[in-house]
Amino acid sequence: MKTRVTELLGVEKPIIQGGMAWVAESHLAAAVSNAGGFGIIGAANAPAEVVRNYIREAKEMTDKPFGVNIMLMSPYAADIAQVVVEEKVSAVTTGAGSPEQYMEQWKAANIKVIPVVASVALAKRMERCGADAVVAEGTESGGHIGETTTMALVPQVVDAVNIPVIAAGGIADGRGIAAAFMLGAKGVQMGTHFVVTDESQVHENYKERIIKAKDIDSRVTGRTTGHPVRALRNDMTRKYLELENAGAEFEELEKLTLGGLRKAVVEGDVKNGSVMAGQIAGMVKERMSCKDLIQKLVTETDALIGGQGFYE
Repeated sequence: MKTRVTELLGVEKPIIQGGMAWVAESHLAAAVSNAGGFGIIGAANAPAEVVRNYIREAKEMTDKPFGVNIMLMSPYAADIAQVVVEEKVSAVTTGAGSPEQYMEQWKAANIKVIPVVASVALAKRMERCGADAVVAEGTESGGHIGETTTMALVPQVVDAVNIPVIAAGGIADGRGIAAAFMLGAKGVQMGTHFVVTDESQVHENYKERIIKAKDIDSRVTGRTTGHPVRALRNDMTRKYLELENAGAEFEELEKLTLGGLRKAVVEGDVKNGSVMAGQIAGMVKERMSCKDLIQKLVTETDALIGGQGFYE
């Protein structure tokens, strides 16, 4: 499946695993890369040396390219920006801010820079400051989200920039990948489906919650705070939305979610933790290895649009 994205990243398949906080660690990233996709380590709010260790662990498990997602609001962002240079990571995806201040040092180290964007304006700005590609992420995604759907966002971003566009949000199978290519994307980024793979280190309760999810189980909290987050409904989301609708202060709402993702991913508390997952959680019905998942995705996509010029 050759596209501009596979050529850019040096991989066989234009399938990127999202840099999910607490979820996207070395085992998962290495497994995705070994399967021909592009694995990503999610730095989230981890200190730089923790991220360095993840990178070194991944290198022991794969000789294929992989990347690091840097959340630019992290207090350790500047340190991690330097660590990816020192450890010779092949690509960086960024979120929660603009990577402009790090662009020069990354380019000098031949690191490909792929910001995650939720608007045309940000995509154009990222292209101007030297991004190699962008991930256009629709509101169907899990975790922190924008407002525009993937179906509406991707073609508008494709029309606005000349760099390759990677579609994200609401993609669970070959039908979603085929649709993304139809919209002009040259690759896809997926998160939720990779959470339940065999190599994913998250708590069993988290995996089970995704597999048992229905189409209507997705909830968005924090719209009034300007920081909307998509997760599967549970006691925490119910309490949060009640407080939010009652006009609670930001501090009170923040207290409810503090450490929530770790609670769900590490401790397995899927009632009070934040079970971040995309709207496609209801489509994820079985567990498999990263290799089997990526092969399944490629086979399904080929059956729909193979040989039609979307990829070689």
